[in-house]
Amino acid sequence: MKKRHLLWFVTLLLSLGAVTSCSETENEDIDEYANWQQRNDNYFAALKGKYSRLKVYYQNPDIEGPSTSYIYYEVLEEGEGTDSPASADTVLLAYRGRLIPSVSYSQGYEFDRTFTTKDFEWNTAGFVRGTASSFVNGFTTALFHMHPGDRWRVYIPYALGYGATAKTGIPAYSTLIFEIAMKDWWNPGEKRPDYY
Repeated sequence: MKKRHLLWFVTLLLSLGAVTSCSETENEDIDEYANWQQRNDNYFAALKGKYSRLKVYYQNPDIEGPSTSYIYYEVLEEGEGTDSPASADTVLLAYRGRLIPSVSYSQGYEFDRTFTTKDFEWNTAGFVRGTASSFVNGFTTALFHMHPGDRWRVYIPYALGYGATAKTGIPAYSTLIFEIAMKDWWNPGEKRPDYY
């Protein structure tokens, strides 16, 4: 009889351990992106009034639009010049892309960066070049207002990012937070030194 009770007790303990370990793993997975669209909507809505905003480049800036027609930005470093790139111009820039803060990532999950160090430094940053209009609409909107030497933090609503489509490392309905440093830009056909 004692063996039967002991066997029953050991089985009960093992069962409880299995249930506990499963529920912890499931909670971590669920909590990371639980209510992700709503959390992103709330996060983006809370930016209003905190930062400067720009209306997406393809809409009339003089007509008020919904909040998803705007990006918010903060100037981290101000460059020189008064001209900004246009659609067909080439830009030379460095960037870091993050999601909004979540359970495991208090600063937001970093899904991409060209920086070679943890924090941005002009002399060590990995710069890339591309056509100004080749990025998501919110990123392009920022570029159309930046000057060489500018470094901005840009908040892009998912409507001007990847929308309802998930990308590698980026869940659907994600607000994108980019730190963008523009080193230079030039018109089609203009020559630049080889190191560009």
